[in-house]
Order: sequence, then C-alpha cells, then structure tokens
Amino acid sequence: MFKYLKNDLPASIVVFFVALPLCLGIALASGAPLFSGLIAGIVGGIFVGSLSGSHIGVSGPAAGLAAIVLTAIATLGSFENFLLAVVLGGIIQLLFGVLKAGVIGYYFPSSVIKGMLTGIGIIIILKQIPHFFGYDATPEGDFSFIQDGGNTFTEIFTTFRYISPGATLISVIGLGVLILWDRVLT
Repeated sequence: MFKYLKNDLPASIVVFFVALPLCLGIALASGAPLFSGLIAGIVGGIFVGSLSGSHIGVSGPAAGLAAIVLTAIATLGSFENFLLAVVLGGIIQLLFGVLKAGVIGYYFPSSVIKGMLTGIGIIIILKQIPHFFGYDATPEGDFSFIQDGGNTFTEIFTTFRYISPGATLISVIGLGVLILWDRVLT
C-alpha cells in the first residue's frame, strides 16, 4: 500500500484540486446545495472508488447530469423529493448489479455514448470562452438566455467587445501550464 505513495500522493492532490471546484460547480449548476456537491465527491471518490475494484476508475458528480438534476428538482418539487428519487434509483442499481443485469448496457451503441460526451465537451469549451476573456454576463445562468433571446454563440460574439487584458493573460498562462504540464512531469 505504501510503496506507491510517492506516485499516488501528487496524483491525489491534483485530483483533489480538480474535483473540488468541479463538485461545487456541478452542485450549483444543478440547483442543489453546494454541500451536496462535496458529499457527492467524497462518496464518489472514497466509497465508490474502494468498492469498484478498478485501479484507474474515477467517480463522482458528472457535469452531463447537471441539466437532468436541475430539471428533476423542478419536476419533483423539492430537493428532498429528488434525494428520495436518487436513493430509490441507487437501490434499483444495486438490484441490477446483484441480478447481473449489466449486460443490457451492451445494447447501447458506443457511438451514442461518445457523441453525448463529445457534445458535453464542446458545450463546456464554448461556455468557457467568455470567461477566458474576462466577460461574465450571465450570473443568473442559462435561464437568462430565455429572456433576452441569446444563446452560447451570441454570448461569444458579445465577449469580443468586452475583453479584459488581465483575465486573458491569466487564462493564457493557465492554458499554457495545462499544455506543458505533461512535458515537465515526464
């Protein structure tokens, strides 16, 4: 266990610094309390990670589910009702696991899964372009688009009128660190 500590400790610190804002951001985007995002990260990271049997698996809150969670909370009427639905869904998943019903997943084409994940990635990148240049016009979130008739692309074009040199410099430095990170560590 301790013979891999030299490699596991830096990796765990990096995962922590990536996962913490991700968990908080997904909870905020989902309309859930921020603390629930931390709980999801802890349960996903420690409990699920130790029970899964995978040596390289990562689990926790997923950005692709934020819109689904937000809609579910609105549809069910409260966060507490949503939590009940999640617990019942977890029980059903455990039953499926005991019954070895995971083979049903083979009937979903991998291209559908890859397409969904690619779409989520493109949306995340496009949503970050205004922040890259220091323009943050949607503190209310995407629901403000309904009022003004805008969308992600109109916000990108609006961004170029409000470029902040300081924010852009910080963004370029951060992007440079991300690109060079692998070259420096190997």
